[in-house]
Amino acid sequence: MRDLKGYWRGVIGRVIDLIAENEKKGTGMVSPDSIITEVPPDPEMGDIAFPMFQFSKILKKSPKEIAEQCRTLLESEHLTDKKAGTPEVSGAYLNIRLDRMQVTEEVLARIGKQADDYGKGEALNKKRITIEFSCPNTNKPLHLGHLRNDAIGMSLSLILEASGALVRRVNLINDRGIHICKSMLAYKKFGEGSTPDTEGVKGDHFVGKYYVLFNEWAEKDPDAEKKARKMLKKWEQGDPEIMELWKKMNGWTIDGIQKTYTATGVEFDQVYYESDTYKLGKEEVLKGLSKGVFYRDKDDSVWVDLTGEGLDKKVLLRSDGTSLYLTQDIGTAVMRYNDWPFDTLIYVVASEQNYHFKVLFKVLSLLGYKWAKNLYHLAYGMVNLPEGKMKSREGKVVDADDLIEDLCELALKEIVAKGRDSEISDIKTTAGMIAAGALNYYLLQVSPYKDMVFYPEESISFTGNTGPYLQYTGARISSVLRKYYGNKEKYAGGALKPGLLTGKEEWELVKMLANFPGIIENAAEQKNPSVIAVFLFELGKHFSRFYHDNPILHNENRDLIATRIALAESVVQVLKNGLKLICVPFLEKM
Repeated sequence: MRDLKGYWRGVIGRVIDLIAENEKKGTGMVSPDSIITEVPPDPEMGDIAFPMFQFSKILKKSPKEIAEQCRTLLESEHLTDKKAGTPEVSGAYLNIRLDRMQVTEEVLARIGKQADDYGKGEALNKKRITIEFSCPNTNKPLHLGHLRNDAIGMSLSLILEASGALVRRVNLINDRGIHICKSMLAYKKFGEGSTPDTEGVKGDHFVGKYYVLFNEWAEKDPDAEKKARKMLKKWEQGDPEIMELWKKMNGWTIDGIQKTYTATGVEFDQVYYESDTYKLGKEEVLKGLSKGVFYRDKDDSVWVDLTGEGLDKKVLLRSDGTSLYLTQDIGTAVMRYNDWPFDTLIYVVASEQNYHFKVLFKVLSLLGYKWAKNLYHLAYGMVNLPEGKMKSREGKVVDADDLIEDLCELALKEIVAKGRDSEISDIKTTAGMIAAGALNYYLLQVSPYKDMVFYPEESISFTGNTGPYLQYTGARISSVLRKYYGNKEKYAGGALKPGLLTGKEEWELVKMLANFPGIIENAAEQKNPSVIAVFLFELGKHFSRFYHDNPILHNENRDLIATRIALAESVVQVLKNGLKLICVPFLEKM
């Protein structure tokens, strides 16, 4: 009920101002956004609650007195439209009882008219937002951690767009650095000319194997690390042989990673490569050095001293002139702003990198970039296995491709076990969509700012707080709608009459549907896709309760049938719109 809540906040603000003015206790204008709104603990008490505690100090009255005075003014001064609801006092609260028929009629009509656009708003008013996510290394395939990153980044970008922002999705391929050289060295030592084709594996898996082999080799040979650093220096000097191997192995990895992106529905507007951006980063560091912002140490390395900012001293260029992650991130940020001047740049990167981004943002500010104050690190929590933390250098990770394949197999088993295979024309495609829904929903139903543990079997369940449960809810409603529209003569003559929706479950559904635009706005403001996921699960549960106790088609009253069908259509539309925002495919049959 975003519109009604906003309307009533404005009304309450005017009433409080009026009380203060009448008693010469001027508050100035009370901002509607500052007024606290709650939901009464019992629906019988009303639909919106305004606690009066926050005005008690200003008006020097008890909250109950203020609530009573607000109700009296609202009833006597004609400050509100009666159709918007009626005020009631409950202790220290002014509760608003909405006109159910009026609200139901307006909500169903709005959803029917706006359809796929229902829920979208203009809160961000064409604000230009660049969002960086994924950012894989070209020395290994994507793993479960990348999948959480991708799900958060892709979902948040859609939520921001739905709130009126102009969004640019960008990726940064980490295709240079010491870790890349480690895979290259191991391939030179152990590869014997093999390729992904000769071994019959995806390119990213092929290259990742050599990264693990390097770390096994380095445990026995203390010179291995030195050799990798030497290779990195040769790479930055443009050694032809090293560059040829680098291009070949990077090509293998990027090709494999792109196939995973396609399978998971991840898309970008632009892809940057560290092999390009690090050069600009080095230029920026040298500019800062010439201006005295940075300093050169006695070993010829370049540093920034941030101890005065509560941080530390940080190296920006090594003594041999090679760059670090920080160097290339400086160049990447500058390049992005030059390409598409943004109002905000959001980095979707694990919380382990908190310190790194504090330093990066401060360095960019020291370099004189005013837009540095508009950089935001969405520090999401780690996603782990039930048995512990993942370690890619030891090969102890949940591989993204393997996980997706396992989820597809589990989905197939669920479809067959529930006897749904006879109703689905393309069972393999449907299983893939269920797997994608299970994966993305499970990764997004937890706040991105929290650590989580991923349980594959739990995520694929058709019951409980899962993506497949919501997909099944959508498919079940779609089935009812097909039966209704496939037998029009049987249900002919029924008319939409919102006043027939008098049940508690029906009213709760209507209020949830009315709330959906505000839910999207809240998710965008908090940069938190779980706000959408939690809402959809509650919507699914409420519909299931309603459907269990209120037959839609098996009814003698054709007007009631038509009206409940309109309610079901609105629920499935909001479900479809919401699932799209959290990257869960909607299924009409399942």
